[in-house]
Amino acid sequence: MEYALKYQDNLKGLIVCNMTADFDKYEAHNALLRSQMRPGLIDSLQYFEDRKEYQNEEYLNLVFDEYYRKHICRTAIWPEPVDRSFSHVNQHVYEFMQGPSEFVPGGILKGWSVWDQLPQLKVPTLMVGAKYDTMNPAEMEEMSTLVQNGQYLYCPNGSHLSMWDDQEVFMNGVIDFIKGVE
Repeated sequence: MEYALKYQDNLKGLIVCNMTADFDKYEAHNALLRSQMRPGLIDSLQYFEDRKEYQNEEYLNLVFDEYYRKHICRTAIWPEPVDRSFSHVNQHVYEFMQGPSEFVPGGILKGWSVWDQLPQLKVPTLMVGAKYDTMNPAEMEEMSTLVQNGQYLYCPNGSHLSMWDDQEVFMNGVIDFIKGVE
């Protein structure tokens, strides 16, 4: 979004898929999602987090099975490109940017926001939100009203990777947007 704000004269359009313009809002939504988990799971996650054991295999399995499968990609079997992508995550870069865990933000993104700059964005912009996403879909919709020429695409069966778990809605919406920009 920062790039689009700075170089929008060089853009024909912008698609923002499942990404908020404010990291603190993401953090708050993530905390809400966590609070909705079963209490035993929350206690287990907290146990590892209190000990800063973010790379503990049991902790990683809990995050994957109980969080990623509900909020990152909801397909029964993850598509090969998603598996491949996750197997090549650079943990040092992830922690530098995000912090040690989805639930313990603390990287350089903490406090990042371009929310107040969204009204400066003039290019046609599609904001994509999904029901089960780690980003609040209501905030994605609000972002579409803050930019000057925004549209909102809601994926009712999607998560963070709605291009995989709500493909028909996602692809039809993106294609319609692109055709409208051309």
